[in-house]
Amino acid sequence: MFAILTAAKRAAPVAASSVRALTRVSAVRTYSSRILPTAAGASGGHSKLTVSSDTCRELQTSATLHSIIPYKLADIGEGITECEIIQWYVKPGDKVSQFDKICEVASDKATVEITSRYDGVIRKLHYQDNDIALVGKPIVDIEIDNPGMTGAEPAADSVAVPTSNPAQALPNNDAATEPTVVLADSVPKNFAVDRTSDVVYATPAVRRVARENNVDLHYVAGSGKGGRVLKEDVLRFVELQKSSTVPNVTVQEPNTADQPFVQANASSTAPGISLSSASAVITGEDQLVSLSPIQRAMFKSMTDSLAIPHFRFKDEIELDALMQARQRINKYLAEQSGELTKMTYMPFFVKAASLALTKYPILNARVVAEAGTPPKLQFRASHNIGVAMDTPGGLIVPNIKNVQTKSLMDIATELGALAQRGRSGAIGSADLRGGTFTLSNVGMIGGTYLSPVLVDSEVCIGAVGKVQRLPRFETVEIDSRPVERVVPRHILVTSWSADHRVVDGATMARFAVLYKQLLEYPEIMLANMK
Repeated sequence: MFAILTAAKRAAPVAASSVRALTRVSAVRTYSSRILPTAAGASGGHSKLTVSSDTCRELQTSATLHSIIPYKLADIGEGITECEIIQWYVKPGDKVSQFDKICEVASDKATVEITSRYDGVIRKLHYQDNDIALVGKPIVDIEIDNPGMTGAEPAADSVAVPTSNPAQALPNNDAATEPTVVLADSVPKNFAVDRTSDVVYATPAVRRVARENNVDLHYVAGSGKGGRVLKEDVLRFVELQKSSTVPNVTVQEPNTADQPFVQANASSTAPGISLSSASAVITGEDQLVSLSPIQRAMFKSMTDSLAIPHFRFKDEIELDALMQARQRINKYLAEQSGELTKMTYMPFFVKAASLALTKYPILNARVVAEAGTPPKLQFRASHNIGVAMDTPGGLIVPNIKNVQTKSLMDIATELGALAQRGRSGAIGSADLRGGTFTLSNVGMIGGTYLSPVLVDSEVCIGAVGKVQRLPRFETVEIDSRPVERVVPRHILVTSWSADHRVVDGATMARFAVLYKQLLEYPEIMLANMK
């Protein structure tokens, strides 16, 4: 390098404008030296700069034409500080344009696709699939042309390192600029099919199932639309792997050995009976796995809820009149040509809660407790009622906005849309934001008496159990005399939890009584609708 600088100083003066035009001078090792013309001074003459290929591999005077930009993970809202990388749509060496998809990330709120802001070439991926990426940190490096057009700053200037060993010099310029492609590793031991594609289209729920079964989705053939991998594809793949790799195990005969597990031939089991239903027990290994984004959010919110003193209230509601009203509504919907063909009980539960909140607005409020200031209550005008939803990816609570302005059919339509997006993993952050009150219909799965847990952004939460047909006493008049008799009734148990710091027991009880009245007498609910 010293010899080059000395030769440059001895050369003729170079005009300033010509120096700016000369952006890159390279000398790649050959068996002869290169002679580079330089601009002369005012006389217009020329001088020559000789660069020996044995002296350096590359000489670079500017790095403005090509620059590597660290592309950072932007804040996607809701105070999210980290996301899980679900899948990459690119790999090092791929060319991308603006708005091309780079990767898919999942937070505790929603799944988002990250797109490129630049035209360039992917040079480095900072994370692998299922890694946790931090907001504000680079997720990928992109080499772009003319970074000055984007207003971005280069990550670092490209500086050639002189070398005195000719064998270390690059053979030609083409090889030096060829994009680097990261090749996939060889096929893992447990996978027997060829890689289907570099990009896998699957929902977070499907990816969770794949992680639990230690399956690489790149080797699973997708049967969904556009090659999307479905849950059934993963389970089918797991079964195929088991059928081809299951070792011979034995069924322990009673009183034949002291050891708990004995190896033998699998043919000792009865034909047609799977190993899982046989008396043999196959032991596995303990695993330490990271929490999913939804589990991390649940961990944080439920830990915070421990600071809230819960007041709990439970009551029974007879649904016979509501069931008859629902049957008539569904008969009407079946005769129509609209999208809504059937109404569940949940729209009635949601609307009744909104009507009761109108009379007891404190249960729709929020505690605002900031350090150094007295605690306050924020009364919220909108009834954004969250509905706990059991999705393949875990428990989420999207909410229906402004329930106080919606009809039963509006609520039913919106619930159906939320359920569909939940099944496909397409619940957005807007669906999860701004909830003021929550209802959980755990009775769809089972359970009668429940104890729902509050989140710190709400002061009341309700849960409904399963509907049971139970005997109840009824008083009727026979010959002008009251007579008691046992009759069957459909009973629903509602369970409420309230923040006892701001909600007293009497308020919670009055709310629950009004809620019960609205459901037991649907005509009262109808009379209160606007």
